[in-house]
Amino acid sequence: MSFFKAMSGSVAGIVSALVLLLAPAAFAAGEEGADQGAGEGTASRTQYVLAISWQPGFCETRPQRKECESQTAERFDATNLSLHGLWPLRKSYCGVAAEVRATDRKGSWLELPKLAMADDTAARLLIAMPGVQSGLDRHQWLRSGTCQSGSVDDYFSVQLRMLEELNRSAVGALFRQRVGAELDEATIKQAFDQSFGAGAGDRVRMRCQTVQGRSIITGLTIGLTGDVMKAASLGPLIQAAGTTEFKCAKGIADAAGRG
Repeated sequence: MSFFKAMSGSVAGIVSALVLLLAPAAFAAGEEGADQGAGEGTASRTQYVLAISWQPGFCETRPQRKECESQTAERFDATNLSLHGLWPLRKSYCGVAAEVRATDRKGSWLELPKLAMADDTAARLLIAMPGVQSGLDRHQWLRSGTCQSGSVDDYFSVQLRMLEELNRSAVGALFRQRVGAELDEATIKQAFDQSFGAGAGDRVRMRCQTVQGRSIITGLTIGLTGDVMKAASLGPLIQAAGTTEFKCAKGIADAAGRG
C-alpha cells in the first residue's frame, strides 16, 4: 500500500515539475486557443478579445513566474482585476520576423526587444499588468499590438483605460468584495449587465483552473466589436460583439498567497 502511495506521489511530483518547466510556452498556447473560442455561434460579430486576469488565481497555477513570486496582499493586483491583453481575432504577429516569433512562442519573453513607450505609460502598465515582470507586454505587442494602428503607447493606453473602467464598474466591485469567496456565472453576468447594458454578460467567458481540488478563477475574456482605439467606453464595444459560452460556471476569486 505504502509503495503505491509513494509511486503516486513521485509521479505527481514529476508532472508538477514538467508543468512548471513548460509554463511559459503552455501559457502562450492556451492564450492562442482562448481567443479563437470567443463569440461562438456569432463569431463573425466579435472582432477583439479583452483578456483580464484575476492575478491571485493565476499565480496559484504558475507560482514561479516573476510577478507571482513578488505578489503581496497589498499590491494592486491582489484585489483588482489586472490586464492580460487585447487581441484581434484571426490576426497575429503582423510584420514580425520569423526568428522573433519563434522566441516569443517559446515563452522567452524577456529575450524579446524592450518596448519603447512613455515613462508614464510604462509606470502605469507595471501596476496594471503584473506580467510585465515576465515580459508579457513585449509578447502582447508582438503578437497583437503589431496588428493595430497606432504606437506602443496607443495600444497599451487604450487597454489601461478599459481596465480602469472595468475596475470602477460593478464587476470590479464584485471581485473586490468577494476576495476568497466563490463567484458563479449568474452573479458575474448580472454585474456586467448592470454596468455595460443588458446582455453584456453573454459576451464574457470565465477562465478557471483546478488547483488542489478547488476551481480557481484565473481570468475573464470579453468580446468586443468596433473601433477599440477610439471608443470612449466599453459598453458599446461589448454590446456589438457576438455572444459566447461562459465556460466556467463557478470558481473562487482567490486571495493573494499560496493555498
